Amino acid sequence: MNDDIKDIAMRIRDLRDIANISQESLAKALNIDVETYEQYESGQTDIPIGIIKKIAEKFKVEFITLITGQEPHLNRYSVVRKGKGVAVERRKEYDYQDIAYGFTNKKAQIFLVTAKDRTNEKELKPYSHDGHEFDYVLEGTLKVYLDGKSVVLEEGDCLYFDSNCKHYMTAVGGKTTKFIAIVF
Repeated sequence: MNDDIKDIAMRIRDLRDIANISQESLAKALNIDVETYEQYESGQTDIPIGIIKKIAEKFKVEFITLITGQEPHLNRYSVVRKGKGVAVERRKEYDYQDIAYGFTNKKAQIFLVTAKDRTNEKELKPYSHDGHEFDYVLEGTLKVYLDGKSVVLEEGDCLYFDSNCKHYMTAVGGKTTKFIAIVF
């Protein structure tokens, strides 16, 4: 696993230890099995955004604090200039930039996502997370798979969905696709 995932796992473990909460108790609060939680906390497995968001809420820390180890400080407004979002290492198939990282007490996580064309890959792994998601395509074409069905989004199209649905996305047409993803 990469160092970013291990760093996130370490911050989560430290929060849990400070709060004197067992792995079993936290796993139950997150509605996941203990074995999965142990893999997340050890840094062996990538932690879904929805789980990180729940952990941040549980311990009353900012999502971006778990991701980067730094606290946001802005509470009136936040400007992020083009290309200046904070890189969030999540999945190898996507490049994420948190474009609201400096704002404290956010109601949603907002990312600029670059998706690669993976239509030729044999196995595309679906995932799910609590909450809802809104995706707006800025450039390119995005194919979104939701519970076994697919929707193709072109530039300017958007999709709102229950992110508990098993889903994954891929750019199509041999080009990368950029989109805004809002997870809440």
